[in-house]
Amino acid sequence: MRVYLLALNPTDSVTEGFLPAADRLGIDVTVLTDQPAAHRARHPDLEVLDCEVRDFRAVISRISAQGPPDAVFTNSDHLQTPAALAADYFGLPGKDWRAALRTKDKAEMRRHLAVRGVDTVRSAELSAGQDPDGAFAVPGLPYPCVVKPREGVASEDVVLVGDRAELVRRCREIQARRPGAALVVEEFLPGELYTLETLGDGRVRHVLGGFHTKVSKPPYFIEERMTYVPEHPRPIRDQVLAQLDALGVGFGACHTEFVVHEGRARIVEVNYRAVGDQCDLLLAELLDIPIFEHILRTHLGEPLPDDLGARTDGAARLDYPCADRAGTLVAAPAATDVHDGGVRLTYRPLREVGERHELHGTNRDFLGVVRATGPDRERVDRAVTAFLSARRWEITP
Repeated sequence: MRVYLLALNPTDSVTEGFLPAADRLGIDVTVLTDQPAAHRARHPDLEVLDCEVRDFRAVISRISAQGPPDAVFTNSDHLQTPAALAADYFGLPGKDWRAALRTKDKAEMRRHLAVRGVDTVRSAELSAGQDPDGAFAVPGLPYPCVVKPREGVASEDVVLVGDRAELVRRCREIQARRPGAALVVEEFLPGELYTLETLGDGRVRHVLGGFHTKVSKPPYFIEERMTYVPEHPRPIRDQVLAQLDALGVGFGACHTEFVVHEGRARIVEVNYRAVGDQCDLLLAELLDIPIFEHILRTHLGEPLPDDLGARTDGAARLDYPCADRAGTLVAAPAATDVHDGGVRLTYRPLREVGERHELHGTNRDFLGVVRATGPDRERVDRAVTAFLSARRWEITP
């Protein structure tokens, strides 16, 4: 079997999750990417082909010239629509390209949910290059509000603004960094931030639990900690699933972020792929199920089992030590694996000692990731706290 995997930059999800899973399943993988050198350096034995993967026409042409596929797959936010269109072209199982587009385009997601009568969020869209001064005449758009790229990811250029002057200034700053990007401005949704992780085959949909997310102080929204939630309250879960149904989401993996306020669940964004930042690796370990194999099999047309056999007796948490200033990382712990008192803790650096970086106010400020699983929340929290307090990350200007 031949799977064409669309990718931009290499990720832990692909390197540590999907590629090993494909090998275990006996699947041959061809990577299509616009960054072939990076993938060849990490996977010298893998077939890697240069392709303009954001363009579905280029993807279809490359695959057609190379050989018939058994599946077209991606775990990239940016490439879900091209992958879905390519899979449909070759008559293969895949996501509905309309649902992939709705979830990627945050303005279209808001419009669609409002039209379907599921949820209405006051928002406005700023097209690429449009002058923000005078562009926002949305009746009742309240402050504070949030400005973000229409098709952004990972909290990149997502910022809370307090008044119109700040809104115009922030929009111009983002436009200077992203001259071709459209922006969305929407009302700030109060509440605690959570995620829902789902896996479906179009017939059955499994809920794998989710995470309670601790974010940084305003004006940015950097994810600092993810604590596993085995099961959300049923009314909350059902509200989120109803919104996903309205969007047409139900095939493969999906990572949905939502806030809960006074018993109401409102979607912040939908990432129509497996959860990232090593949360997917943690879920596979915690639930003791072959998540990556299940996702690949789904795209090969195999049905999911009615019962995944997931464990329900564990606790888990991820922490992301984060840079608080621009500069050079001069001291940081090395990769570490610790098993103690029933807790399995893994630390992986995300930035090398000696590297210099600016401060971004996004997940690009992560210095590393600590992930831990164990029999109960208390022991997991104690292990992570002890690990972090015993290590240091030092940055000099």
